[in-house]
Amino acid sequence: MYKLIELPGDLDTRPLRQAMWAHHIGHRFTQQADLQVLWLADPEQRNEAARLIELWHRGELETSAAPSAPRRRPSITGQAFGQAPLAAGLIAACVAVFLCMTFAGDAIVRAFTIVPLEVMGRRLVPGDLVSDTLAGGQVWRLFTPALLHFGWMHLIFNMLWVWYFGRQVESIQGWRRLGLIVVVAALFSNLAQYFTGTVLFGGMSGVDYALLGYVWLMSRRRPESGLFVPQMLMVFMLGWMVFTMTGLGDAFGFGNVANEAHLGGLLIGLIMGWFASRNASGGAGHDASGDRK
Repeated sequence: MYKLIELPGDLDTRPLRQAMWAHHIGHRFTQQADLQVLWLADPEQRNEAARLIELWHRGELETSAAPSAPRRRPSITGQAFGQAPLAAGLIAACVAVFLCMTFAGDAIVRAFTIVPLEVMGRRLVPGDLVSDTLAGGQVWRLFTPALLHFGWMHLIFNMLWVWYFGRQVESIQGWRRLGLIVVVAALFSNLAQYFTGTVLFGGMSGVDYALLGYVWLMSRRRPESGLFVPQMLMVFMLGWMVFTMTGLGDAFGFGNVANEAHLGGLLIGLIMGWFASRNASGGAGHDASGDRK
C-alpha cells in the first residue's frame, strides 16, 4: 500500500472515507500514536485522493462526494494482477498445477516432489536428496513441493492466505520482497518436512506461515510499514498449527498435515521479519502418505 498522508488523531475522517469509497479509491486508515495514517491500495489514485482531501479541508466535500462521471471499473482479475501480480501469479501457478494433476496424475506429482519417486509393485521408492536432487541437477525439487495440493479445500485454504498476506507485502514493499520470502520459505519449509522423514508432501502453507510471521513481526516492530495482522487471525493461525500437531486433524478427516513445514515456515518468516524490521527505514523411513502443508 502507498502511504499518502498523516492526519491528527482527533479528526473525524468519516466524510473523507465515504467520499473516497464513492470514488472507488481503495484505502485504509491506521492509527499510529496520536496520528491517523491514510494508505492507498493503488498509488496511481493519489492525485484524485489528494483532491478529495483538499475539498474535505475546505469543507466543500459534501457537494463533491459523488463522481462527476461513472468510470469503467477494472475486472477482478485486472485488479488482482494490478495490486499484486506476483501473489496473483503464485495462485495461478498453484491452480494450474492442481488442474494438471487432475489429468496427468502421478506424473506431475513425481516431477514436483523433493526427491524423485519410483513405484515398484506396491512400494514407493524415494530417491536421495544429495545424489539425485542436488548432484543430479534437479534443484527445482527443493521448491516445487509448495506448488502441489491434494484437494480443492487444501488448495483454497492455502491460496486464501497467499493472497491475504502476499498482497500486503507486495503492494507495500514490492514484488522482490515477496519473492524473496516465498523462495526462502519454500526452501526451508520443504527441507524441514523432508528431514523429519517424509518425501511425499506438498502445499503452500509453509510459505503462508512464513508470510504470517513476517507480516506480524513487521506490524509489531514497524507499525508505520502499513503491514497488519488482526489479533484474532494470528490466534486462529497459531491455534490451527497446534491443533494439527496434536494429530487431531487426521482424526477429524483433514488427512496428514506437514506440521514441520508449518513450523519451519513460521520461524523463517519471523527471522526475516526481524531482520527487515531492523533495517527498515520507513516502509525415519519416509512416509509416503502425501502430507498436506
